[in-house]
Amino acid sequence: MWFEIICGLVIYRLCKYFFSDGDDVLDVETSDSSALFAVADRLGKLYDGGKVYVGLRIPDADTASRQHIDLVLVNKGEAVVIAVKNFSGFVSVKPDGSWVSESYTKHKAEQHPDPLAETKSQASILESYLEQRGAALPEGYLSCKVILSNPKVSTIQSSSFPPEIITYDQWVKMKPEPKSLFSGWMKGAFRGGKKEMQESIHQKLNFILSTAPMWDRLELKGNKYVLGEFLEFKGKQEDIQALRHIKRSKISRVVVQKTSMLGFAPSRLQVLYSPRDYRSEGASASEWKEVNVRSSTEVLFQLENPSRVRKFKLSSIVSMSLSA
Repeated sequence: MWFEIICGLVIYRLCKYFFSDGDDVLDVETSDSSALFAVADRLGKLYDGGKVYVGLRIPDADTASRQHIDLVLVNKGEAVVIAVKNFSGFVSVKPDGSWVSESYTKHKAEQHPDPLAETKSQASILESYLEQRGAALPEGYLSCKVILSNPKVSTIQSSSFPPEIITYDQWVKMKPEPKSLFSGWMKGAFRGGKKEMQESIHQKLNFILSTAPMWDRLELKGNKYVLGEFLEFKGKQEDIQALRHIKRSKISRVVVQKTSMLGFAPSRLQVLYSPRDYRSEGASASEWKEVNVRSSTEVLFQLENPSRVRKFKLSSIVSMSLSA
């Protein structure tokens, strides 16, 4: 009997080692990044014809560094710099503009800098960057919003929040209308009565933002996302050699798919990658290249928040987008 139990444990561990995707998705904190993409996806549906840019890293000439911006929504006649706050628990605003959040269970208060002031600063840096690249925006064209996206958040005295703050209750009530018409609430929340900007400026703005520095992104299984910087692949030498062409300067997107294997041999992964091309938004089917590597291959990734290096099994990744 003990022999059968030991054999069962050995087989279980072998299967788990070779076929499991590991716990990368489970133990890494992806909630904040995933919240950005969830908000971006919903904004894209609310604003038919609009474009949402996620995880921008805009150069700041004053500090010689790059300023992280959660989202920028570009619609005809407007652009909105949006900060997404994934706070949970009770949230209130202090007289100095800073925020306090307190967990429902731990009753421990956390202090947060004024998110609206931070977002306005980001908008100023973005406006300067756009001007340097030849897109001088009409006065008052660029606005700011802060969205509380977590359903487990409760705002205390929400009337004390500035109008640029969109609480979760307001967020879930936003609805699109047919033919890209917007309800009065949505116009008040985002448009602010701005006049229509010229088509040429609109196109130029989209081009600049689509080629602006961004964080690399990993899409993980379970509809989770991670922002950061791709560093390198880790694994067997022959697999690293097969992946040698995947470099930031040449490749913009990587897609990972499983291939079927029989028996207990290590499963293989099909890795598809497309060349970088600024002339179009995506590569044609004929331009995609593919290689097959072991599922034990890993991706070394520098997380945006918290800032640390993390290994992800290639088998836990759905896709990877690389910024220029």
